Amino acid sequence: MTAIDLTEEQPAPEAPQEAKAPAVNWLHEVKSIVLLILAVLAFHSFVAKPFYIPSESMMPVLLTGDRLVVSKYPYGWSYVSPSFHPLPFLKGRVLGRLPERGDIVIVSPQNRREDYIKRVIGLPGDIVEVRGGQVILNGVAVKQKMLKPLRIPVDGNAPCPPLQFPGALVTDKDGRAYCELPVRQEILPNGKTYVTIDMGPSALDWYGPVRVQPDHVFLMGDNRDNSADSRAPLEENGLGGPVPFEAIGGRAEFITFSLDGDAGWNPLTWIHAFRSGRAGNSLRPQSVTAPE
Repeated sequence: MTAIDLTEEQPAPEAPQEAKAPAVNWLHEVKSIVLLILAVLAFHSFVAKPFYIPSESMMPVLLTGDRLVVSKYPYGWSYVSPSFHPLPFLKGRVLGRLPERGDIVIVSPQNRREDYIKRVIGLPGDIVEVRGGQVILNGVAVKQKMLKPLRIPVDGNAPCPPLQFPGALVTDKDGRAYCELPVRQEILPNGKTYVTIDMGPSALDWYGPVRVQPDHVFLMGDNRDNSADSRAPLEENGLGGPVPFEAIGGRAEFITFSLDGDAGWNPLTWIHAFRSGRAGNSLRPQSVTAPE
């Protein structure tokens, strides 16, 4: 057999075949997405949930445009714990624990499926009264201290509307506009302290006295003249007095970031829309020596 014969006997190489793409298992993909959504909802319902501040009722500690984290577990869980509030009112909490005076909490009004954010002022058994803007707890005036006026930069989310803050709009030497607000430090009987805004006489400066029922809490906003809280009736979008403990959905912990409302569709404007100095700010009230 010659070399030529050997060459002729070898088979011709096969043409390479294109690899077929594996078929997409759509059922598996859908199940993965559903499980992911359920995991997120479970985390939001039982552990923590992001929250957006849409109003000025908790100024100066919270501004419109703030994003924050609300923890769901400190007070246990109730019918408002699920993210979208699908359940009707149900009495009781699982592993329930009352909030402390001064805590900032989210609450669901009795007649609406939405969340408010307010501060805990009165606990079960307390007698709460507001007299000329002064909070009275169990017959004792809550200690207040006038502070230097607070200046908040004016932006798209904090425009300093004249109907809400009459005469507060000022211009600094640098030409920038500020909302100059009269503020007071308030110290609760347990020593928790925070800052409130009081623009002067208003209908909300007079309330009560009322006794907080068992398993209820009395809530107020820090922006005392512009807060639909326990002092305001349900018909005026308020909370209609002390709210059931079950309506508390969680405790505000810290600010994640804040937007000034001046961003447009151009992504380059988003960076400049972040308010500096607010990310990471704790929302737990400070503690001082409890007043005598």
